[in-house]
Amino acid sequence: MYTLYYSPGSANMLVHLILLECGAPYTLERVDLDAGQQRSAAYLALNPNGVVPTLVIDGVPHGEAAALATLLLERHPDAALAPAADDPQRADYLQWMFYLANSQQSLFRQWFYPGDHLPAAADSIKEAARIGIEAGWSRINAHLATHGPYLLGNRFSAVDLYVLMLMRWSRNMPRPATSWPHLAELAARLKARASWKQLCAAEGLVEWA
Repeated sequence: MYTLYYSPGSANMLVHLILLECGAPYTLERVDLDAGQQRSAAYLALNPNGVVPTLVIDGVPHGEAAALATLLLERHPDAALAPAADDPQRADYLQWMFYLANSQQSLFRQWFYPGDHLPAAADSIKEAARIGIEAGWSRINAHLATHGPYLLGNRFSAVDLYVLMLMRWSRNMPRPATSWPHLAELAARLKARASWKQLCAAEGLVEWA
């Protein structure tokens, strides 16, 4: 049994989707970010960074969405959401996982919280983040155009769930991810999965659901 500490629509979505796709037993514990619960002593004891997600595994809390996704897929290989170590597509899978974590997701942090980095230049940071995010969408869209329909071709994997989470984050941006046709097709395909519908119901998401 896992326990996922989450806030609706936050980075926990990737972990939540993987738990659902794996059919793993879990419970949810909501963290009220607006009330500052992530900065409480009780939560900081679980996650010293004061962010979500936190996943309690065998009684021990762990963080970082991409790391948790990787760990869950190692623990549940039957879900077939990641190529095995000796699979020719393993390198592509890892490349996308790290790209999404280190490039695309980090830019969203700058878009949503530009003042955290350099308050005096918040507007410039936000604009640079927008440009970077849109460049990322263009890259992914071009890849899907020639190698789709999923990031690993015909193979659905956890990196598609990662992209889905980030696409939702872009929904209110000047140019959301679904402005790119192949990303829009991917979003529609993934939102039709049972796991997405279950996540939206569990987290109470109605916008872009």
